[in-house]
Amino acid sequence: MNKKTKYILIAVIIIFVSLCTWFLFNVIAYVIIGLVLSLVLQPITKLLNKIKIWKFQFPKFLSAIVTLAIFWSLLFLFFRFLIPIVASEANEISLIDPSKIVKSLDQPIQQVTNILSNLNIYTGNETNISEVIVNRVMGIVSLSDFSMFFSSLANVIGSLFVAFFAITFITFFFLKDDRLFIKLFIAFASVEFELEVKHVMLSIKKLLMRYFLGIIFDVFVVFVLTTIGMFILGLGFQHALVLGLVGGLFNIVPYVGPIISILFGMLIGILTHADADFYIEVLPLLSWMLLVYVVVDILDATLIQPYIFSNSVKAHPLEVFLVILSAGTLAGVPGMILAIPTYTVLRVIAKEFFYQFKIVKKLTEKI
Repeated sequence: MNKKTKYILIAVIIIFVSLCTWFLFNVIAYVIIGLVLSLVLQPITKLLNKIKIWKFQFPKFLSAIVTLAIFWSLLFLFFRFLIPIVASEANEISLIDPSKIVKSLDQPIQQVTNILSNLNIYTGNETNISEVIVNRVMGIVSLSDFSMFFSSLANVIGSLFVAFFAITFITFFFLKDDRLFIKLFIAFASVEFELEVKHVMLSIKKLLMRYFLGIIFDVFVVFVLTTIGMFILGLGFQHALVLGLVGGLFNIVPYVGPIISILFGMLIGILTHADADFYIEVLPLLSWMLLVYVVVDILDATLIQPYIFSNSVKAHPLEVFLVILSAGTLAGVPGMILAIPTYTVLRVIAKEFFYQFKIVKKLTEKI
């Protein structure tokens, strides 16, 4: 095969793979989710495989079924408990009168207006700013928006059922044969690279398993700490639980997630105290809420995340920051979420096939 033919063949393969990715995006997403779930649930499956009752030992297929049953049952109970609380929170917020919020913020608005006027940034009057705030708040707490959200959620129930069965089916086989994904890659590799590909896939599997388990633990810890902190401040269990859930989930998004959580928390703090005096009640509450978020974020950044990255990614904090920043610039929030797993995969591949380069040696020396 001459070079021209070789390049044409490579181009055709790239185009074919790109088209398959585009048209079969949902299927590929199901496979990736199934793979991630299998990595997270494999410790349970392996534990069940070791159980012996007299002469009976759990076969692999039964261990996989029991593991999936446990996972989906826990997930169902979690949402069964959570959905009514979130719905109640949304309904409570939708009943808030936006004019009361603006009235409680009357003095701060006046002070901000005066400062902007002195700086020649704002030359209008306070009413205009108040109208903007009223419109924004009404948009946030509008009951119709919440109704639209739940109606749109109902429209995708069918798609969720398809996804549920597809992901369950795929995850089952990945749990039943924990090397199935590795075998698929080896099948596409040439004979001379089979050992290298096998070693790469085993390393990737090990590192990603640690990473995803660490992320789940991180989300849980942030959720618990934020909920406890907000409950101690007197926000009430329902509000504290919602803020803890938002804080835990958004913590998946590096750097940006905690900021979004803080802004959401401040908004809830203001909305749920619309009748209170801003300087006497609201401002001190917001200050304490901010302190809770900062303390939780410091504990997370200094204790939990370094442990996760040192045991899975095994990269320098500055290196991790630059990777996440670059991924966020290229692909936004999804890129930031997928940055570390993708970078881990690329580092393992580079170490196996391009270790002769000095920069690769430096970046992968801890793997």
